[in-house]
Amino acid sequence: MFAPQSSSLDPLLLQAYRDTLYEVCEPPLTLRVGVVCEPLRMLHRRLGVECSAFLSACNPFSRRLDAPSNAARHGALLRQLRAAGRVYFEGQGRHPSNGWPVELSVLVPGLTLRASGALARRHGQNALVWCGAHAVPELILLR
Repeated sequence: MFAPQSSSLDPLLLQAYRDTLYEVCEPPLTLRVGVVCEPLRMLHRRLGVECSAFLSACNPFSRRLDAPSNAARHGALLRQLRAAGRVYFEGQGRHPSNGWPVELSVLVPGLTLRASGALARRHGQNALVWCGAHAVPELILLR
């Protein structure tokens, strides 16, 4: 739905997105693109939702910003989610080996693919991680 047939993004960047660990602080769980996440399936069941999105507002278009700028962007995302009455769980995106700084992120249960894409675009993101009822995280490219 949102994934372009061919992306303008660098193949190495795409691979980095696929290799990143998308971690939720509480409840503790780690999303890996293409790998079923049983704790996420249980969270979906507990909350009565069939999908969720893992989003960040940091480092728009994969351009590194300083920590205060990323914190401000993350705060804006949280305020927007609260204003919309969304439940969210704080987390971080962390690549296991490439030295890219940890990115403040959130898991938003019940956020549809369409709404996820719109929110990620609004915050200048190239991609997002979305999970349907099957609880297998998918990398959704926006550019």
